[in-house]
Amino acid sequence: MPVRHRAASPQSPAPKGELRDGFKFGAGRLALDLAATLPGRFTSPADQLQTTNDLSRWLVAAGLTEQPQQASPEELVAARELREGIYRLAVARTRGESFSARDRAIVNRWAAEPPPAPQLGPRGLMWAGAGVRGQLSAVAREAAELLGGPRSERVRACPQDGCGTVFLDTSTAGKRRFCGKTACANKTARKQAPKAPPAPQRKRTR
Repeated sequence: MPVRHRAASPQSPAPKGELRDGFKFGAGRLALDLAATLPGRFTSPADQLQTTNDLSRWLVAAGLTEQPQQASPEELVAARELREGIYRLAVARTRGESFSARDRAIVNRWAAEPPPAPQLGPRGLMWAGAGVRGQLSAVAREAAELLGGPRSERVRACPQDGCGTVFLDTSTAGKRRFCGKTACANKTARKQAPKAPPAPQRKRTR
C-alpha cells in the first residue's frame, strides 16, 4: 500500500507573507515560492537549498508532505535546476518574451512525472505515493499551469534594485508592483514620500 501523507493541496497558494521553518511563502504559488529559495540572487545569493535536508524541509513547509522524506543528492540538483528554470520562465513572462526551449523542457520533464494522488482519508484530504520526485512534479505542474494559463498576466517581478522576486499579483485591482518583503516596501515608501517644502527664508532687516 502507498505511504500516505496529509497535506494541503499542491495548488493551494500559501498565505501571504507566511514564514515556515525559515522559508518564506508569500509569492502566491508554490512554484514561485520555490524560485524564492535563492534570496538576494543579484546581490548576495543565499541558497536555502544547500543540502538534501534543506530540500526535504522545504517540501514539508510547502505542504506537499507531512513527514520529511530523505531527498537524494541527484534530487537536490534537479530541484535547483527546476527552481532556476521556473524563475527564468516567470521573468520571461513578465517581460513578454518567448520561453526558453531549455527551461520549458526542464519544467515539462518534471511535470510528466507521476504526481501525488489525492485520497479521501478519515480526516480529510491525503496525498498518496508522493516521493520527492512526485512532490517536485506537483510544483512543476503548477508552474506549467500558471505560466501557460490566463493568470500568467498577473505574474510580476519586483522592480526594487537587487530584489528580483517573482510573485503572483492576487490584488483585486491587479496593480501590485512590489513583492511583500519589508525592505522593498520601506524603500518604496521612502522613494514615494513627498519631499518637505523648503523652509521660508527670513527677510533681512536693516
